[in-house]
Formats: sequence, C-alpha cells, structure tokens
Amino acid sequence: DLTEQSEGLLFVVPSHVARPVLRELVRSLSTPMPFISATKGVEEDTLNLMTQVMTDVLPLAMQRDLMVLSGPSFATEVSAGKPAALCLAGSNKELVKTFQAALMTPAFRVYADSDVLGVQLGGSLKNVMALAAGVVDGLDLGHNARAALITRGLAEMVRLGVAMGADPRTFYGLSGVGDLVLTCTGALSRNHTVGVRLGKGERLERIVGSMQAVAEGVRTAKAALGLARRHRVDMPIVQEINAVLFEGKSCRKAVTDLMERDAKPEKGQT
Repeated sequence: DLTEQSEGLLFVVPSHVARPVLRELVRSLSTPMPFISATKGVEEDTLNLMTQVMTDVLPLAMQRDLMVLSGPSFATEVSAGKPAALCLAGSNKELVKTFQAALMTPAFRVYADSDVLGVQLGGSLKNVMALAAGVVDGLDLGHNARAALITRGLAEMVRLGVAMGADPRTFYGLSGVGDLVLTCTGALSRNHTVGVRLGKGERLERIVGSMQAVAEGVRTAKAALGLARRHRVDMPIVQEINAVLFEGKSCRKAVTDLMERDAKPEKGQT
C-alpha cells in the first residue's frame, strides 16, 4: 500500500505510458492522496495533458488534489545538488503551499502558481521547440538563428496557451521561457540532441533507436500540431518540425520555408 507512509505521490513517467501506469497505480492506493505530475508531454491519441489523463483514471476523491511540477531542471544536476528553481501549480492554494514548503531545500527553490494548464503546456511544448533549435544547431546556422527560433517558438507557445485558456504570463516564467531556454541550449537536452542529429542528416528511426532515454518532443510534436489545428492557432515552427520528423522534409527546406513566410508584425497573431 503506497499510502501508508506517504503524504503525496510524485508522478514521473513518459507521457505515452502515463495512462496504463496510472491504472496499475490506482490499485495500490487504499486512500486518497495528492498527486504531483512532473511528466512533460501530451497524450498523442487524445491530445490530453497529464492532469486530464489523471482526471480520467483517478477516483473522484483524488482529482481535486492534482498538482504539476515543472521548470528548467536536468535531473542529473538536481540529483547532484546543484541549484534549480521550478514551479508547482495547483488549484488548491493551501495544498500547493504545503508541498511547496516540503519540496524546498537550499538547492531546490519552488515557486507556487495556480495555472495548471499553462505550466503543463510550457513544459510540453518546449520539447518541440528544442527539437527545432537542435536542427538549427545541427545545420550550423549560428547563434542569431537559434535566438530567433527560441523567441518565435515562445510566441507560438503563448498563442496556443491563450487559445486554450492559459495565463500568458505563465509562459514568461520558469515553466515557460525558463525551461525553453534550458532545453533549447543545454548539452544534456535529449530533444535538442535529436534535433542536432536530424540537422546533420541522420534519420529519425536511427536516432530514436540509439537512445536509451525518451525524447518527449518527438511524440509531443504530433500532439502539438493536433492542438494547433483544434484551436485554429498558427504554429509554423511546429508545422515544419512535424514535416521534418514524419513527412521526410529536409531540414534546410524547412528552415527556408520558415524564413520565406509572408512578412508579419512581431506582435500580431501569427
């Protein structure tokens, strides 16, 4: 029984197995307890975020105590005791405060938030942008191009988030731009690594087959495009990375098509 000596459960599994793992986990829970999701992904078939998957699977008594933990945090650095700051979001403010205090250490700072949707979207979509940033680096297009990609990628994340009901300010915090910058530039980023290898000409099947850990961005790319279409949001970077991943489009052609789009105002809707 997992609940006998536990105050809460931190749920960290790849998004594509979250639903079956939750179903098995529920059998080991005799009493309701808070759940904290640290999974950064979107369920590909349903386009559900992890708290939506949890709502589908968990008993009603547990659904009101769901929280999400997200932000710039390579696991190897956290486990080594290096400083990190993350965001804990939930609708129950008192519960969030309780677990915020429980998770805080001299090297692990936690900020509270209530935008569960926005925090999850930031943590998921940044993986897709990291693939694209990796492609830019794999093609050796330079720092200017990478900075432009990250900035315009953030704009796409904000547009989708607002269309889905998230607070746009969330994307300028730790779970948004913080995680985006880390994942698009850090050498430990699996998603960035996949993008680099794509940019250097490797095939996706070979790249994925050679990796021991999951690169969530590959699956999330499809889901992100599905969400963009569902909510009628223009996400050209997401569209082009999908074309590279699943339609055989060359990385250079994708970059060219992005650069040759019609002129637009920076603060416009597309």
